[in-house]
Amino acid sequence: MGTPEFAENIFRKFYDALKDKFEIIAVVTAQDKPVGRKQILTFSPVKKWAIENKLPVLQPDKIRNPEWVAKIKELNPELIVLTAFGQIIPEEILNIPKYKALNIHPSLLPKYRGASPIQSAILCGETETGVCLMIMDKDMDHGQIISNLQFLISNKPTYAELSKQLSDLGAELLIKTLPDWVDGKIKAQEQNHEQATFCKLIKKENGKIDWDKPAIEIEQQIRAFREWPESYTGFNGKVLKILEAGFENKKTPSTMLGVNYKVGEVFLDENKNLCVKTGDGLLILKSFQLEGKNPTTAKEFLNGHKEIIGAILQ
Repeated sequence: MGTPEFAENIFRKFYDALKDKFEIIAVVTAQDKPVGRKQILTFSPVKKWAIENKLPVLQPDKIRNPEWVAKIKELNPELIVLTAFGQIIPEEILNIPKYKALNIHPSLLPKYRGASPIQSAILCGETETGVCLMIMDKDMDHGQIISNLQFLISNKPTYAELSKQLSDLGAELLIKTLPDWVDGKIKAQEQNHEQATFCKLIKKENGKIDWDKPAIEIEQQIRAFREWPESYTGFNGKVLKILEAGFENKKTPSTMLGVNYKVGEVFLDENKNLCVKTGDGLLILKSFQLEGKNPTTAKEFLNGHKEIIGAILQ
């Protein structure tokens, strides 16, 4: 059970490595969705992979509906493996498999339970994260842990970059762990529920930049939301998406240069970097995209929009 590229990468690597040991009797994924300006119905990445490998595909509108619960019962799977599926699985289905319903979750549980663990790790400036293989129960990301792998975060990744790294790690964990799990060689461990933290479902409005925040937090937001919902502000009555940025919050000449500017004001520092004064420090704009235009570097944008100097981004 899964939907996006994160899941497809895991399933593909797992299938290539262990298809002689495990028989996939069904692949459950999201329904086809209209994509792009022409709203063309498009398969999920997991469905594309399943079709390529001639695997049966199920696409429930709501998997909790009685007819879908009955369908899964009819299939009678011995094991369910889920990651990034996008729907809550009812207990009736979780209780079917002999070897349980397992979830690959991209955080070191009990930290960052919920829908946005990868974005949250970037937003919070974490230096370490990981993936867990856990038994699903009726509560969100609450079940016993079968195994996990840790991952050191470096080089300030975007969401897409960290997601790919954790997806690869999740595939490694599944391939390494699943045979021992079904052979009864692993005992699941209870989570420390007192240490649980939760992350929320990200919405479009979360992408709006609050210039009163520190520059480091805004830079982390830009990387975390690079794919969706993106980070944006207002300029000349249009939406300006910030695609890439750096920050300066040390007591250097460029920081001192920003002291007399208003929060949200754009200016050039002594190195000709396009900067924005934030609640704490400077955000250095590197690339962005004005509504209705193509992405551009800060230097290219400045050549055609000199009026951005002195503007206060909203």
